[in-house]
Amino acid sequence: MKIEVQIGSSVFPNPVTVASGTFGHSEELYQSPEVKCLGALVPKTVTLHAQQGNPPRRICETPAGMINAIGIENPGIDAFIAQKLPALKKTGVPLVISISAHSPEDFVFMAEKLNAAGGLAGVELNLSCPNLQKKVLVAQSEEATLEVVRRVKAVVKYPLVAKLSPNVTDIARIAQAAEEGGADAVSMVNTFAAMAIDIRKRRSRIGNFTGGLSGPAIRPIAVRMVCETFSRIRIPIIGMGGITCADDALEFLIAGATMVAVGTYNFVEPQTSLQVLAGIKAYMKENRMTDIRELIGSVQK
Repeated sequence: MKIEVQIGSSVFPNPVTVASGTFGHSEELYQSPEVKCLGALVPKTVTLHAQQGNPPRRICETPAGMINAIGIENPGIDAFIAQKLPALKKTGVPLVISISAHSPEDFVFMAEKLNAAGGLAGVELNLSCPNLQKKVLVAQSEEATLEVVRRVKAVVKYPLVAKLSPNVTDIARIAQAAEEGGADAVSMVNTFAAMAIDIRKRRSRIGNFTGGLSGPAIRPIAVRMVCETFSRIRIPIIGMGGITCADDALEFLIAGATMVAVGTYNFVEPQTSLQVLAGIKAYMKENRMTDIRELIGSVQK
């Protein structure tokens, strides 16, 4: 079976990766031999300068999911390149580095630093984190998405992925803007803006007051968004949102995703991404498919 997929100039050995923020920068995870089976690694988003993140409590479990407001805690791009990236490269797994910034200029500056670092399979622009107290996210504006993607695309030497927010009226329109700006793929969806209240204290259960909802609760909405977007853009989609098993991942692939990313369920079962990959292979064998492309976007209407 041919399960390789391509985004821009990069070829990935299979369509399964992990969502940014769910594997962190932990060397003990990346040193595991099983990690080499993944199609790609996407570490936690990195910013220009070090960030401490949001105050606790940062995570709150909810029915069929969780709310998080971590706040992109990270050491900053220079420390990441010097201290974290060398260990990541040793895995031999294609690396897609996720970056976030407060201005187009900072996005460009970080992309140039990653150019100099070398050895990557892609750069993901996190345009959609809901935990930075912004009034309007880049990924909530077609114009802002177009501008950031276009400016980074002009300098970056790796395939460029735009990570989109589901907190919009029509996510496909934002995806079209990313495509127009030169993105090689879109990653969707990030978390949904959410809140949980402690009724005894009458206070939010999250220190940041609100956060982002992920997990199985969002999967049906995410699948619908992938399906709608697939019919309106030509570039690949990396689908995510509540994947817990191979059947969940197959929904995304059939809806139109070229790759799938396991996120929240990594905290429940770290082997989930490997189980998903095995399940996709088994499904293709059972249905006598020889190429993953037979599966992508095959939903019947």
